[in-house]
Amino acid sequence: MKVFRVETAQEETYTEVVSLLRNGGVIGFPTDTAYGLGADPFNKAAVDRVFQIKGRSETKPILLLVDSIRMAEAAIQPSDLFNRVAQKFWPGPLTVISPAAESLPENVTAGTRTIGLRWPIAPFATNLVGRFGRPITATSANRSGLPSAVTADEVRRQLGATLDSLIDGGSLPSAGGSTLLDISVDPPLIIREGPVTYESLAEFFNGRLRRRVA
Repeated sequence: MKVFRVETAQEETYTEVVSLLRNGGVIGFPTDTAYGLGADPFNKAAVDRVFQIKGRSETKPILLLVDSIRMAEAAIQPSDLFNRVAQKFWPGPLTVISPAAESLPENVTAGTRTIGLRWPIAPFATNLVGRFGRPITATSANRSGLPSAVTADEVRRQLGATLDSLIDGGSLPSAGGSTLLDISVDPPLIIREGPVTYESLAEFFNGRLRRRVA
């Protein structure tokens, strides 16, 4: 496994990592919350590897990162509501779950036909997505059932040498991950609370917002 550091990343770093992704590789990399597992969501074998690395059943959709609303809308069934939410809260730690485009492989959506998307603040992640030219996966870089990794050392301890590359971005802010908002249902539903607060979302939706009951 080859390790890069964000603070010393050069154009050659991005070129090498993008080449890995385009050839079905899986990487660990820093996002704006915790470390994620990056792969090409349109490569079924690469997505299967992500599930294997996590030790996770294929019953949950995989989060995708984008670098613009336009890129996001290519992976979903665009709607006015999605556009308004994205305009208000992106870039930032809010994952928006929306009906998926027909072009997304079934293993990415886990048969739900919905997909979670986020436009991150983290410069490395955004630059990587931009150079790749389409969304990349960013499901948390941890074994299923264990806490999300907020340092590169935690990624190493949990996943060992199962990755093709690891990008070390230092210590990240949120082991709990991003806020998860499902707008594929009405009223919208907060599945996981996080950095984007319930209060700020409730204000945006004029109170028409549900919380998941444990």
